Amino acid sequence: MTLGALLGLSLYIPLMAGQLSLASPGFYALGGYIAAIFSTRILPNSGGLYPLGWIGLELLVGAVVSGGLGIVIGVPTLRLRGIYLAIATIAFVEVLRILALGLEITGGAVGIFGIPQPFQTPIEYLWLTLPLLVLSMISLYRLEKIRPGRALMAIRSDELAASTVGINPTYYKVLAFTLGAILAGLVGVISAHFLNTWNARQGTFDAGVIYLTAVLIGGNRTFMGPVIGGMVFTALPELLRGLAGISGLPLWLGQLLQEGRLMIFGLLIVLGTIFFPRGLVVPELGQTLGKKLFKFVDFAKTQWPQTWPNSKR
Repeated sequence: MTLGALLGLSLYIPLMAGQLSLASPGFYALGGYIAAIFSTRILPNSGGLYPLGWIGLELLVGAVVSGGLGIVIGVPTLRLRGIYLAIATIAFVEVLRILALGLEITGGAVGIFGIPQPFQTPIEYLWLTLPLLVLSMISLYRLEKIRPGRALMAIRSDELAASTVGINPTYYKVLAFTLGAILAGLVGVISAHFLNTWNARQGTFDAGVIYLTAVLIGGNRTFMGPVIGGMVFTALPELLRGLAGISGLPLWLGQLLQEGRLMIFGLLIVLGTIFFPRGLVVPELGQTLGKKLFKFVDFAKTQWPQTWPNSKR
């Protein structure tokens, strides 16, 4: 769920500038291959747990390579808009997939197996993913409050109007695209160790559509939307799979949950798009909750003044 939230954020950052980019799965796959090649061929582990310091080196290399490639790809492709940009980024993902299938260093269609583990149990990966998620959320929160973030939102609203007030659309769009690429590459590095294997089936166009849907349903106007959407849409298929195994369910219902869970998943996407066009989380939600909280506090002070310090009895 934390990895899903991070991938959702990697798609959300270009959307801050109104860029419909589906390139994140490509950078995700690239980061995974960097981790797989480093840990199995360049820095193989002789035995025991894989050192966390080497994973830190992989994260650094993944961030640099993904960011550099993001700039190289972003400068020409971000001249496109809308569906044309989406098609160009889909082509980029397919090019990386074909290269992964044809190169010997990536293991071809078989991929790379036996990627070493830095932890004893999978749940311990939260020591890596949770700080990265919290740091990303804090960074995006601050980004939305300062000039670069406001410039991105201005470009999303009206690129021509933004350029007339001195905002360089190309610079900020490439910046957003590169930051999303770096985050996707970091997630790929961690995911390669988590999954223990990496091949060309990782980071495909299908994954990009799923996580873009998570962003749109969760909400694409605030960073909390991709976080909640990524978590929910990552957990939902497994939740349906678990419900199918409950004893006592009618046979037809168990089969529907087990074999038709992806259809249920798709139906929820359609209903969410219809009934929540702005997503489940909107910027006004925080303001509304804050106002209700203050009203409740004022009400509590008047009803139970003795429970509040420095209040008149």
